[in-house]
Amino acid sequence: MTLYFRYLLVLFIFQSCASQPKPDLVDATLDTNIKEKLNYYLYYPEDYQEEPEKDFPILLFLHGGGESGDSLVAIKRNGPPKLIVEGKQFPFLILAPQNPYQKKWWNTRALKQLLDTVVTNNRVDKNRIYLTGLSRGGGAAWEMAVQYPETFAALAVVCGMTPVPYASWLNKKMPIWVFHGEEDESIPISESEEMVAKLKEMGYSVKFTKYPGVGHNSWVKAYNTQELYDWFAEQRLPEK
Repeated sequence: MTLYFRYLLVLFIFQSCASQPKPDLVDATLDTNIKEKLNYYLYYPEDYQEEPEKDFPILLFLHGGGESGDSLVAIKRNGPPKLIVEGKQFPFLILAPQNPYQKKWWNTRALKQLLDTVVTNNRVDKNRIYLTGLSRGGGAAWEMAVQYPETFAALAVVCGMTPVPYASWLNKKMPIWVFHGEEDESIPISESEEMVAKLKEMGYSVKFTKYPGVGHNSWVKAYNTQELYDWFAEQRLPEK
């Protein structure tokens, strides 16, 4: 091919490309409507009916991945619901929803809507709303505390996945208690260690309980700790 014909070929390609219409950026909006079906247990303390003028605290409990699905009875395997079945009495309401998806994260926006509905329809002290979760539910508890920093008076996380950047977005006035087994192979204890170190560096009020020789099921020891519930009962949002 001569130099002249090469020149004509390049010119043709250039002109063809130049003649193509340029894409434009388009502004658009889509209003999404996502529905979530949440089954849940709601526990009332013994004196709830006996003291009709009293507002009670409430604890939102988020289970781990093993209790997800469509069988609500699975929630009774661990945490406060298990203790309730065994006869333990609590001084506050306990809201225990079920994540309907076995392989998906909790829908925290749906959880907040459920919590708000329960709070509105019951005698709940809005300054004493507590939050706790284990494993996958622990990760969701961190997320909820970040998304709704003015809602919760205290947070307890058991062996949860813990994004350290969340430390900058939490309510610095919210007391936090973290639990983790030192032999956890599912979610390493380093997740909690790094978060707790960052929280302390930033001046948060944080407690950290490590369980030597305990693996991922550190929730057994954590939720059998009476001091945890006494600690929750002492917490309230500061007056505005």
